[in-house]
Formats: sequence, C-alpha cells, structure tokens
Amino acid sequence: MKNKLADLNDHLFAQLERLSDEGLTAEQIEQETGRGAAIVALADSIIRNADLTFKAATFVANHGDRFRPALSALIGPVTVEGDAK
Repeated sequence: MKNKLADLNDHLFAQLERLSDEGLTAEQIEQETGRGAAIVALADSIIRNADLTFKAATFVANHGDRFRPALSALIGPVTVEGDAK
C-alpha cells in the first residue's frame, strides 16, 4: 500500500497552507475552500475506516482467534499480530 495515515496528515497540512496564502483572489479562495471540503470529507472516511480496522484487530487480540473468520470476511485477512493485510 502506497498511502499511509501520515500521508493523509501531509495532505491536510498542505491544504491548510494553500488556504492561508494571502495572495489568493476571492475566486481562488472559493476554489481552495471547495477542494478543502472534499479533502476533509475523504479524510474523515479514511480515518473512520482506519479506526474500524484498529478495533477489529484489537478485538482479535483481546478475544482470540475464534472470531477471525468473521472479521476476515469484513476487513480481509488478519495476521497473527492483529494487522489487517
């Protein structure tokens, strides 16, 4: 996988920098605001997905392998260490 949550953080800060550019015209601010809203919506979805994956891995770690087949159907194979592949 190429993208990591740290990359998402970089994208969010890059958008913040674009929005704080004092040289932007009103039209450019509106365009960047729209782009920012789209980035935030996608970021929220990515973060919710990562949280769900973490909760599933924690569930396996805390309750053993008996739920592994059900979780694998939802999030994909879960390794012994609890990391989703």
